[in-house]
Amino acid sequence: MGNLGRFESLARLGYGARGVVYVLVGWFAMMAAIGAGQLTDTKGVLREILQQPFGKALLAVVALGLIGHAAWRIAQAWLDLDGHGAKAKGLVVRGGLLASGAIHVSLAFFAVSLVLGWQGPGSGGGGDGARDWTAWLLSQPFGRWLVGAVGIAVLGAAAGHFVKAWKATFRRYLRADPKTMEMICPIGRIGLAAKGVVFLIIGMFFLTAAWQVDSSESGGLGKALQMLQEQPYGAWVLGVVAAGLFAFGIYSVIEGVYRRIDCPAVIPRFKIAA
Repeated sequence: MGNLGRFESLARLGYGARGVVYVLVGWFAMMAAIGAGQLTDTKGVLREILQQPFGKALLAVVALGLIGHAAWRIAQAWLDLDGHGAKAKGLVVRGGLLASGAIHVSLAFFAVSLVLGWQGPGSGGGGDGARDWTAWLLSQPFGRWLVGAVGIAVLGAAAGHFVKAWKATFRRYLRADPKTMEMICPIGRIGLAAKGVVFLIIGMFFLTAAWQVDSSESGGLGKALQMLQEQPYGAWVLGVVAAGLFAFGIYSVIEGVYRRIDCPAVIPRFKIAA
């Protein structure tokens, strides 16, 4: 298998790893909704994997997949592999892909640190990353404006997920026969809509943190799910969103199989850039 084949395999493993993580996030959230468990976020899920039989081996595979997904996202953004273009809309989409790559680099590093024992499965190293990043941004010049910009960007990502769910534009990136696509579409729509809801809440957290200049107002996936749980009829609301996140995990695994991975220019262009 050549370099391009290995890159494609790594990208597909990346979608699968992301899928596993979100399936487990959704599962734990559904259990919390019926009072049979506790909420956890993506880092909490990685700790749970570590504690299973052969946990280190399983987590090492997930970590490799997360690295692959990060590499694929960065390549999508930097080399414009999906043809979004260099106009304003395309640059916004590519910026979102780059941000996704950075997030998965961080998550992959956390997974590797667990595998190598740099922190224990119950250590505090997996705190709220969104809150930590918000505190750092607020300490910079024009910090509240930077945090506000992040909040607006996350709200933009939420809107993008809702549009993709409504119009099912994700179909153009999948290579599947019509019958298979009919099964994929509802799963993708439900999953993307649920992730859009989560992004909407996280974006509001960032805007609130910017307005109040208080990093404690920020938060990530775990805090968003907790907020849903605390609302009137919270168990029902959380259960619906949790099922959606579970669907998003399934959809990610499906992407690992059917996603169009157009990467013939990746290796040559990286060599030229080097």
